[in-house]
Amino acid sequence: MSKKIGLIGCGYWGKNLARNLHDMRALGAVCDTDREKGQSVRKSYGGVPFTASYRDILDDAAIDAAAIATPAATHYAIAKETIESGKDVFVEKPLALTAAEGKELVSLAERKGRVLMVGHVLQYHPAVIKLKELIAEGRLGKVQYIYSNRLNIGKLRTEENILWSFAPHDISVILTLLGAEPERVSAFGGCYLNTGIYDTTLTSMEFKNDVKAHIFVSWLHPFKEQKMVVVGSQAMAVFNDTASDKLLLYPHKIEWKNGVTPIAQKAEHEPVPVEKGEPLRVELRHFLECLTSGKTPRTDGNEGLRVLKVLEAAENALTRNGDLLRV
Repeated sequence: MSKKIGLIGCGYWGKNLARNLHDMRALGAVCDTDREKGQSVRKSYGGVPFTASYRDILDDAAIDAAAIATPAATHYAIAKETIESGKDVFVEKPLALTAAEGKELVSLAERKGRVLMVGHVLQYHPAVIKLKELIAEGRLGKVQYIYSNRLNIGKLRTEENILWSFAPHDISVILTLLGAEPERVSAFGGCYLNTGIYDTTLTSMEFKNDVKAHIFVSWLHPFKEQKMVVVGSQAMAVFNDTASDKLLLYPHKIEWKNGVTPIAQKAEHEPVPVEKGEPLRVELRHFLECLTSGKTPRTDGNEGLRVLKVLEAAENALTRNGDLLRV
């Protein structure tokens, strides 16, 4: 029998979860405190059961797991109740708002034997999966630096700042590509629309072996940009999620004139073929597979906790005007 998921939260992103879960015949119920939003989703997908209280989903024996797409400040409490009710959990990023809360959720899921998966959707993007393969195969040589821009002018939030809204995806990918956690994190940014709510931040991370990375995020930008650049000793790769060619390889070389002066030998970029597919659909399919097989999700609670530690360190650095902090 196929697994049934109760969707908690039918807002901007929750509607995308509803569409994919319904197409996979896994949408068992929907919940939202805004009855108009919830009823709209209900009508769109064949009259799936609707409730304004997520506890109705937790009490429903026909529901196997919950997908949580509510405001970030509620993730910890709802995920905790869901696990305690005996159901598996898919929770959108971030896992929680503190590392202590994230650690508690991971421990609780382990004790209860429940699947806990975090919605770091870029991990399921075909171009990111291929980029990870290129690095593992040594096509880029030694990774030296990674930077990403996630910029837009669009949905502005007042309940969370840009760091927590935009940066988790890129942090997740960078930690995975490098297979390590940073030793130090620094960050600075600016609040322009609401006091205390950062609209733009620049986060820097320092890893072992002199590898560094930075993430620039802003929702005060004239156009949409979602780009990550990986600089290696043998080649460079660019993941551009807004381009038709999602992944490009630049086999540039650095030659040394007289052993002293570095000279860049530029080469034409090469489009890297990647599989087609909606990352969110791939991600939710993976979650359903984990529910059936019991295997550990690619972005499990521990992976979400690693990202949360970096976010928390960056947030602390922001409040200290960019001071460098150990993670």
